[in-house]
Amino acid sequence: MAELSRRGFVIKTGAGALAGASFLAGCDLLSTKPSEGASKGESPAGSAAGGGKEAPALAAMVKAGTLPALPDRLPKNPKVLTPVDRPGRYGGTINSAALGQADSGWMDCMVIAQDNIVCWDLEWNEVQPNVAESVEYTDGRVYTFTMREGTKWSDGEPFTTDDIIFWYEDIFSNKELTPAPDSALVAGGKPVVIRKSGERSVEFVFAAPNGLLLPWLAAYYSSFQLVPAHYLKKFHKKYNPDADTLAKGEGFSDWSKLFLNKLDFWANPEMPRLHAWVPKNAFGQGSRVVCERNPYYFKVDSDGRQLPYADQISFDVISAPETLTLKAQSGEIDIYFRYVNTPANKPVFAANRASGRYHFIEIKEPFLNTITLHLNLTHKDPVKRQIFSNKDFRIGLSYAMDRKDLISTVFQRQGKPWQAAPRPEAPFSDEEMGTQYTEFDTDLANEHLDRAGFDRRDSRGMRLGPDGQPIRFSILSQTRYIEQVDALQLIRKYWLDVGIDMQPMNIDANLWNVRVEAGEHDGCVDDGSPGYKEMIIDPRWLFANEAGYRYAPLWANWFMGVKPNEAPPAAMREQMRIWREEVQTSPDPESQYAGMKKLVEIAKQEFWIMGISLPPSTYGIVTDRLQNVPKSMWDLGRFPSPAPSNPAQYFIST
Repeated sequence: MAELSRRGFVIKTGAGALAGASFLAGCDLLSTKPSEGASKGESPAGSAAGGGKEAPALAAMVKAGTLPALPDRLPKNPKVLTPVDRPGRYGGTINSAALGQADSGWMDCMVIAQDNIVCWDLEWNEVQPNVAESVEYTDGRVYTFTMREGTKWSDGEPFTTDDIIFWYEDIFSNKELTPAPDSALVAGGKPVVIRKSGERSVEFVFAAPNGLLLPWLAAYYSSFQLVPAHYLKKFHKKYNPDADTLAKGEGFSDWSKLFLNKLDFWANPEMPRLHAWVPKNAFGQGSRVVCERNPYYFKVDSDGRQLPYADQISFDVISAPETLTLKAQSGEIDIYFRYVNTPANKPVFAANRASGRYHFIEIKEPFLNTITLHLNLTHKDPVKRQIFSNKDFRIGLSYAMDRKDLISTVFQRQGKPWQAAPRPEAPFSDEEMGTQYTEFDTDLANEHLDRAGFDRRDSRGMRLGPDGQPIRFSILSQTRYIEQVDALQLIRKYWLDVGIDMQPMNIDANLWNVRVEAGEHDGCVDDGSPGYKEMIIDPRWLFANEAGYRYAPLWANWFMGVKPNEAPPAAMREQMRIWREEVQTSPDPESQYAGMKKLVEIAKQEFWIMGISLPPSTYGIVTDRLQNVPKSMWDLGRFPSPAPSNPAQYFIST
C-alpha cells in the first residue's frame, strides 16, 4: 500500500505534515492514509495489473503482436484513481485550446503537471505518492522516495532510479544547464544531494531541514524533472563527445542549447515521457497540438482499467482572446478556464450555455489580487530607479487610483480594494497591509508625490523628475489579459490627474517575458498568483525571490546567486534570511506561519508593489459531454489545476 510515513518525526499538532501542515491547519497534507481521498478522485495504489482492461485500440495492438500485454506495461503496483463520478468509457478526443505560444502552462496542467514524483490531492489538503510508491522522511533532512516497480516510459523502456540520478548529476549539477539551483533545493546554504539508497529508492539529503520540499515537488513549477536518461544521454557532452557537432548540425551554438531543446516537453515530441498522453507534434508547428494516449501509463481506475479513458487530447492554438471566446461559446472547447473567463464575459457565456451545450464549474480563487502593479526598482536608468525607489512616489500613485471605479468598470463590481497582500483567509494575512493606501484620495496622492521631491511641474502640469524632465514611463501588459489592458487605460487617466504620465504598452506575452526577465522595462502588471497558503513556497510578492524579477530583477538574481545581480536593501535581505532560516527549514507549521508574518510585516512597511482588488471566485467552462470533471476546484500555478482532478479519468460521454 502506498504511504507517506514519518520516521523519527515528532508531530506537534494534528495538522501533521512536515512540509504540508503549514498549508492548512487541521488537515494532514502528508497523510499516511491516502485512501481517505478516494471520494475526491484519489485512492491508494492497488494490484490491478493482472485483471486490468485497456482501450480497444491498445487491445488490438496486443492481439496483433505490436504491443506487450497489459500486465507487462503496467507497474506491479499501479497508481489507482477513483473516478470523480463514475467509471468512464474509452475513446474520443478531449478538445481544449491554448491562447498563443505563451499558454503552454495550460497544456502542462492538462497533460503534464499531475505526473510528478508526488502530487496534490483534489482538495489541496495533502501531498500524495504518485510516480513514487512511497515517501519517508526524517527531520526534514533526508527524504526517501521508493519508485513503483515496473514503471515504463512511453517508449516502453524502464523508468528507474538511474533516471533520477541522471537528472541530479548531469542536469541539476551541470552549470551549463543549471547555472544556479532552485532555492527549494537548497538548505543550510548547500544544494541537495541525491543518491541511490536501494534498487528502487533514492534519497534527497539536505544539510539542514527543508520543510517545504514535498509541496514544492508536487507543484507544477518545480525545477525537478523526471527525465529519460536513455534518450537524453546522446545529446549530453559527458556521454557523447560529438555533442557540440550534433548541436551545430541542428542549428544550435553548442550542446547545452540543443540539450535544453530536447528536454522541452512541448518543443520535442520525440522525448519519452510518463504522462497519460504524449504529443505527436511540437507546440508551434501548426495551429493544433495533438496528444495521444500513452500505452504504458502507470495509472488505472478503481476497476483496474488502464487510464487514460480518452484516446487523445487536442489543443487549438488561438492567437486572439476573442476567437477563443467564440469557440468556447459554440461548445468547441471541452474545458478551459484561463484569460477569457472574466466577469465581463460571464453573462455572454451564460446566455449561450444551452446552444453551446456547456456548463459552469466553480474555480476557487487563491490569487491575492486581480492585478499586481510593479515598478522596476532596479532599473538600468538611474533617474527612473531613483523615482521608482521612492516609497512616497509609490504611495502617491496608489492613492491616485480609484479602485472602486476600476472594480465597477473592469471587474463587474466583483471584489474589494486590496493591495498585493496575502488573502484574508491565509494564516499569515494582514488586514492593514491589504487595505493601506487603497482609498482614492487625490489630496493624499499629491501630498506624497510632493513629499517624494517631485513637486515641480511643467506648463502642462506634469511633475518633473530629478533630471528636470517630466516623469514619464511605460507599464507593460500582456495581450492575453483583457482586464489588465482595460485597467491600465483607466490608471493612466488617474495618474495624469496628479501629474504623472504613464504610457500603457500592451504586448505579446512572450515579448513581455523576455523584456521583464531581462529587466528592460519601466514597470509591468501581472496577475496575483500565488496569494494564499502556497505563498509559503513562493513568497514572490513579499520579496524578490526567483519570480521577483517583475519589480526587482537584479535583487532576484542576487537571491538566486546568478549574474548580473545587485544586493537588495537591508530590509529585503532580512526577508530573504527569514524565509530561508525560519520558514523553509522549519518542520513546525506554527514556526512557518510566524516567519511568514515577519515577511508580511516588512513587505507592508516597504510597500514594494501595488495591487488593485481582491478577486472573488470565478468560473470555468466545461462541455456537457465531458464527464468526471469536478464541480469545483482550485486554480493556481503551484496547485496546477485542473491536474489534481486527474484529466486521465475524464471521459467523453455518448
